[in-house]
Amino acid sequence: MRVLVRFRLTVEHFSLPFTSPQKFPFGPFNSFTQKRFKKPVISARTRLEERVRDPKLDKLITHLKKLKTILNLYELMSNRKRGPFVSVQLMSRWRNIVGLNVGVSAFIRKYPHIFEVFMHPIRRNLCCRIRQKIRVLLREEENAVKELELEAVLRVEKLLMMSVNGTLHVHALRLIRRELGLPADFRDSILAKHSAHFRLIGLEVVELVDRDENLGVAKVEMWREKEYREKWLSEFETKYAFPTNFPTGFRIEGGFRDKLKNWQRLPYLKPYERKEVVRVRTCGGVERFEKRTVGILHELLSLTVEKMVEVERIAHFQRDFAMDANVRELLLKHPGIFYISTKGNTQTVFLREAYCKGCLIEPNPIYIVRRKMLDLVLQGCRSTRKIGAEEEMKEESNTVVCTADAGGRRDGDLVIPI
Repeated sequence: MRVLVRFRLTVEHFSLPFTSPQKFPFGPFNSFTQKRFKKPVISARTRLEERVRDPKLDKLITHLKKLKTILNLYELMSNRKRGPFVSVQLMSRWRNIVGLNVGVSAFIRKYPHIFEVFMHPIRRNLCCRIRQKIRVLLREEENAVKELELEAVLRVEKLLMMSVNGTLHVHALRLIRRELGLPADFRDSILAKHSAHFRLIGLEVVELVDRDENLGVAKVEMWREKEYREKWLSEFETKYAFPTNFPTGFRIEGGFRDKLKNWQRLPYLKPYERKEVVRVRTCGGVERFEKRTVGILHELLSLTVEKMVEVERIAHFQRDFAMDANVRELLLKHPGIFYISTKGNTQTVFLREAYCKGCLIEPNPIYIVRRKMLDLVLQGCRSTRKIGAEEEMKEESNTVVCTADAGGRRDGDLVIPI
């Protein structure tokens, strides 16, 4: 009996693996068991972390973020109706509104070419006002936007032609208003004014009245025609190709050139075409569908003033443009066409072919004025002696006027008897 009890205990202790829920640890006696290793996942996050960075475009975004903060401060100061200046104590409350990591007082002292800090003669407190240089540049930007009103109308018309139903949400256009070169009141000054081109449906939807097929030519078609004529390439090579410009340090792996060559030759539905429906399940349907999205994104960036836009704002056009693919992953999948910068707490996509060493290759009037504003930001605390010399000249001119007026009676003066 004791022998049977001992045998039962040994059987319970050494039970088979499929009968017990416990798993044996990996060791020398069970080394024959196979362990499956997970394949490394290639996603938008991994591509974003492993991408080759462009330091000049990243630096440009950092400077543009500072300019954006300055313009936000100017907008808050201009909303104050008491005078052309604001006390520094009041501006310190705007730190969270503007999104600064440092104090507002320390920030405005970094840019003496833009902000003027002075002591109020009566209240004896520190006040700040915008200098005349930046005001002149802001007026120039407004005038440039007004002069290029017809070009802005064409941009909006092209965007409506790319949409599936010929409609867009006004909110989506408002988000990229500055990128498209539209005025602040574009809903009344452009959409409502040009009723021959646009029709407002309700408050937040704009519709294209008439489709002009002459405008349905993408910007990349000009590059394809140039390549076909100047480099004597065949139509088969250039008909569906995109300009690629890889960053310095980009690693070309084996078979990458062949894949890129086949992708450049792959036909796709162009942004302004509505003749066929892309079937994803057909042979090469997924790649053709993704290439159509690449063509829409390329055309959208080509229509902007500075050839860049925030990635989050593109999401507001996905339904209207029928872009069902993951936009960020698709942008990272083609580093020769697009570049995403993560500086400034935002993800901004650039059209790589439009930039060279951090500057736009084909500048326009609006970009030139904004670049002058950026130059004032880049000056920082340098060349501050010129500011002091200009102020001394103003004071001398004021004293000269006072001494001229302090004289006696002159011919033509009106005398009122007391």
